[in-house]
Amino acid sequence: MKHHTFATTPPLGWNSWDCYGAAVREEEVKGNAAYMAEHLKSYGWEYVVVDIQWYEPGAHSSVYRPFVPLEMDQHSRLIPAVNRFPSAVDGNGFKNLAEYVHNLGLKFGIHIMRGIPRQAVHANTPILGTKARARDIAHPNSICPWNTDMYGVDASKQGAQEYYDSLFQMYAEWGVDFVKVDDIAASRLYDTHLDEIKLIRRAIDHCGRDMVLSLSPGPAPLEYARELIANANMWRMTDDFWDHWSLLYGMFERCEKWIVHSGSGHWPDCDMLPLGHIGIRSVDGGGADRWTRFTKDEQITMMTLWSICRSSLMFGGELRDNDEWTLSLLTNKEVLELNQHSHSNRLVYRKGDKMVWKAKDQDQHTYAALFNATDETADVEVSFEQLGLPSKVRARDLWEQKELGEMTDRIKQTIPPHGSVLIKLI
Repeated sequence: MKHHTFATTPPLGWNSWDCYGAAVREEEVKGNAAYMAEHLKSYGWEYVVVDIQWYEPGAHSSVYRPFVPLEMDQHSRLIPAVNRFPSAVDGNGFKNLAEYVHNLGLKFGIHIMRGIPRQAVHANTPILGTKARARDIAHPNSICPWNTDMYGVDASKQGAQEYYDSLFQMYAEWGVDFVKVDDIAASRLYDTHLDEIKLIRRAIDHCGRDMVLSLSPGPAPLEYARELIANANMWRMTDDFWDHWSLLYGMFERCEKWIVHSGSGHWPDCDMLPLGHIGIRSVDGGGADRWTRFTKDEQITMMTLWSICRSSLMFGGELRDNDEWTLSLLTNKEVLELNQHSHSNRLVYRKGDKMVWKAKDQDQHTYAALFNATDETADVEVSFEQLGLPSKVRARDLWEQKELGEMTDRIKQTIPPHGSVLIKLI
């Protein structure tokens, strides 16, 4: 499959949603891109993604405004709002912003909603490359339950493929490298939209540019794993993830179920990392302008779980406000090596709320992640027999960045509530 020849490791990047909701502006995107280039690019971070509503001039938070006018070209395609993205003037779209990001040595991404704009359907505007018009391909009963911008596209109609082809041809001309498609992997009221996923897959394959395809929201149904692998690089195994312990706790079971479907070019996605300074113009997740509500132990647990199950890592906070602690979570080379290049990742055991995961590195050394998801300090242990190891090995704590010396027969660690330990065994 062509799309498995890129995103061969889990994508690392920044997404504007957790801090700016639907209201990010060009200067904020550029500022975060510049920070990534200076502080994170050398560690493998590369994607800068503009999330939802970039085509809405009046967007001001994460609260969607129903049935408001959107910026659209003459071919039924949404384009950036110039008041928020000044470089989009004169029909340039995201071309200039993408060029800015590319000149930093990074890659540029956008969020889109599945379907065709309702305002295009109501005005019955033309579609590029076909005599069909917007009303001819719309599926007016296929609507997003939480956003009023779009109608679904009826894949059986003449013009449906041409619409998506024209969309991704435009994105290719802009220089887009990553597209997050929403209201498509699963939704709160509707099933996965496999027909539209296939339209999008074909459109990307024929647009002349490699683009990572990420599908949202979740939870994506396990029974569609084969179809998701065949069409996408990433798909969400969860609904929107926020800085609540209950949501992090629930990810252990999701990761256990999805890890067998993870592989080069296709990655089950744990969603963004709500770390650092978030909620600046977002009220989702039950909060407003804040630093992450996760404790430091919970932050390490999240990073450890995302890494050992090889999820993409998409940072959600305002990068320029990072403190030393937050930056350290993103620049631990040994943990990133686990995320990017490990194999044979799996759950060793789960006993109540104590869990151990393992993985191998490229030299066949073993990673062991010990999790204490209880509300009390607790001992978590695993035998070398369970890990497939000899009776004596050398151990290194990857988060503490220190050697633990030689261990015999087993690992036993006292771990704080909601905490974890990540050890490499040689």
